[in-house]
Amino acid sequence: MIGSLRGRLIDRLSNELLVEVAGVGYRVNVSAGTLRSVGAEGSEVLLHVHHYNKPDVEALYGFASISERRIFEAMLEANRVGPSLAMSIMETHDAASLQRALQNGDVDALTLVPGVGVKTAQRLLVELQACLDVPGLVPTAPPVGVGSDVHSDLRAALVELGFPLEKVVEVLAELPEEGSEAELLRQALQSLTPGS
Repeated sequence: MIGSLRGRLIDRLSNELLVEVAGVGYRVNVSAGTLRSVGAEGSEVLLHVHHYNKPDVEALYGFASISERRIFEAMLEANRVGPSLAMSIMETHDAASLQRALQNGDVDALTLVPGVGVKTAQRLLVELQACLDVPGLVPTAPPVGVGSDVHSDLRAALVELGFPLEKVVEVLAELPEEGSEAELLRQALQSLTPGS
């Protein structure tokens, strides 16, 4: 069972890295966040790996940190959550925003995951609350203030306006938790449309 890979980055695709270790090239599925965190081709890379091995499929999933790998593996314990769905959830939510969604019972946050509707999000919420309820597995999120509902509304509105979800989540994470919706929207739009 492969638990980590340290080697030379040979190639990168939209969701995959090719890492050479001792002359062998390993194709590793990665999230956009992990893809951004690795260096240029030719540089050394360390990935914490989950070796997914089923009778009909074998694949490697790599993460920049051990905690990300543990979250991924915990999600695989949930009913009807496979690697593709677990990766989509991690693409949409970092550890802190996932923790907030689970703590607050935020079904809407889970519907932001591509291909997840309301009914699936409701089921996922219960499943993930159970499988990720392990002390230290997901870093504790900061206390959620009154701004959390505002952030949820802003996220939905900005995605509706056509901004990429990944960028919206990134920008909203940098905004203060509290503040008026109008002011937070102004700040978010400034970050999303630089130079405007």
